[in-house]
Amino acid sequence: MRDHMIVGSRESRLAVVQAMTVVDYIRGRYPQAEVSLLTMKTTGDKILDRTLDQVGGKGLFVKELDQALRDKRVDITVHSLKDMPMALAEDLPLIAFSSREDVRDVLVLPPGRTEPDPKLPIGTSSLRRSIQLRRIFPEWQLSPVRGNLQTRLRKLDEGQYSGLVLAAAGLKRLGLQDRISRYFEPDELLPAAGQGILAVQGRAGEDYGMLEGFNDLQSFWAASAERAFVATLDGGCTSPVCAFARIEGDMLTLRGLYYEENMTGFEIDTITGPASSAGRLGRELALRMKAAHT
Repeated sequence: MRDHMIVGSRESRLAVVQAMTVVDYIRGRYPQAEVSLLTMKTTGDKILDRTLDQVGGKGLFVKELDQALRDKRVDITVHSLKDMPMALAEDLPLIAFSSREDVRDVLVLPPGRTEPDPKLPIGTSSLRRSIQLRRIFPEWQLSPVRGNLQTRLRKLDEGQYSGLVLAAAGLKRLGLQDRISRYFEPDELLPAAGQGILAVQGRAGEDYGMLEGFNDLQSFWAASAERAFVATLDGGCTSPVCAFARIEGDMLTLRGLYYEENMTGFEIDTITGPASSAGRLGRELALRMKAAHT
């Protein structure tokens, strides 16, 4: 273990709370080491007047942090895995995955309300959520919403939206679970690949043995299957293509959502196999669903 470790993170409150789980883990395991946090505003955090597909996708949330790793201004970076691009640079591999938080999406309403106001839109900038919500609630009006979690909640409480659809994991990590009005089970609203998992990124060829106990094998298997499915279908950061893996014992069941622009809707299918073959299962399910439409 090196004497000084610098952990990089976006500067939002949620990103800092998530990064501190890694900082605290290293400090607890190596109390003699100095571990500090370096935060920065990414391009994705600065551009809030356009949706992600209009400005370059989720890669804008990691660009500055990737450069800090390459410049050795930080030793590792911490991200929400669902916000990471599928294609990663070979020199900056993912080196650890946290245990998975609540994977579900949720509905958040203004204080005092039990149902969305039909005169106002539901805020979500995710095409994945939008196409699934339209099937469940065809009467809902959906509208994009950008900004960090606190910014979105402020816009809701100011009356700009009748509700928000967000990830349960972020709300729970910030102690805001009391804002949740409804949980969407994965069987009705399939979550994003990697949702609820924190990913630690480092530099290729360096020793990160200090994170061995932090790394969660089930999260690694789930992430491998889900990301392989999305990557095989060329599902970029703005694509609704998504997947969710359940692991029981040494077996993994992957449920994937397939969508193309020329489809009138979307399709969902599953595959089951050994968890140790997670990546292969993700690719196999993706190719099977794609072949059905060619």
